[in-house]
Amino acid sequence: MTDPAPRNDRPRDVDGPHHVVDDRPPNGSRGRARQPDRGEPAPLAVLGLGAMGTALARTWLAAGHPTTVWNRTRARAEPLVAEGATLADTAAEAVAATPLIVVCLLDDASVGAALADAELAGRDLVNLTTGSPAQARARAAWAHERGARYLDGGIMAVPPMVGSSPTRGYVFYSGSRALFDDRGRTLAVPLDPRYVGADPGLAALHDVALLSAMTGMFAGISHAFALIRAAGVPARPFAPLLVEWLRAMATSASATAEHLDSGDYTTGVMSNLAMQVAGNATLLRTAAELGVDAELLTPYMAAMQRRLADGHADEGVTGVIDQLLS
Repeated sequence: MTDPAPRNDRPRDVDGPHHVVDDRPPNGSRGRARQPDRGEPAPLAVLGLGAMGTALARTWLAAGHPTTVWNRTRARAEPLVAEGATLADTAAEAVAATPLIVVCLLDDASVGAALADAELAGRDLVNLTTGSPAQARARAAWAHERGARYLDGGIMAVPPMVGSSPTRGYVFYSGSRALFDDRGRTLAVPLDPRYVGADPGLAALHDVALLSAMTGMFAGISHAFALIRAAGVPARPFAPLLVEWLRAMATSASATAEHLDSGDYTTGVMSNLAMQVAGNATLLRTAAELGVDAELLTPYMAAMQRRLADGHADEGVTGVIDQLLS
């Protein structure tokens, strides 16, 4: 099966010059020449076989990629071996087997421990382990010192979204552009690749920013269901109303971006900060009447109140972002 081509709708590069790691290996490293993925499915190794690592490895196997796997608990590798994967006894052995290494472990410390004895010179290291932007930059420098090219990835999917799922997810990538271009066909097999810049920390930043928005949304959903449950209203008929409302409100993100980039927080505002702060009193009163704790909402409301007290009544809520940065 031929690898699908990388997507052409990647966001424009937003390279951070102070965080870019040179693609060239250090002087004296003896890595073999890297060849771009062309034609036949390229071999790779997958280190870490939790739910996500297993889903990734299985998808590459199904697409015909010779896949070496390693996991600290060997039993997790057995189903993949039955499907055609090659089991490595150690992470170092897996690294030695192929020039492309995909790591999907618990945390950054696990990555360092697993690769401590591996010879990385001449390898392409793609790290899909969840971490912070600072950890990604440090790991990129660590990999470069060992003669490897490095990409950091932020997976925006859960395991069922890997592969040919109708709800197929994607991965933010940052770091070596040359690596991304050379390996894009292979990286596109399980999840759509989206390159966001040469600064290795940008993928983690995009990942965490989106997850932060998701966390806030879940907080609001939880509070909404708490209100209707306290009132004895059935949840199922309410759910589609909530989904419809959240979809409509999500479009406000574009207006927020326009405000931030222009510096004008008042243009196009339909409900200004003064009105929204006044409305918060009704939300809190209703929660109190129903015996629902408002702790998921009050931190945001407090930030809105501080922004209003600073004299920004005619703005929308964009200024709360500046409140968080002050």
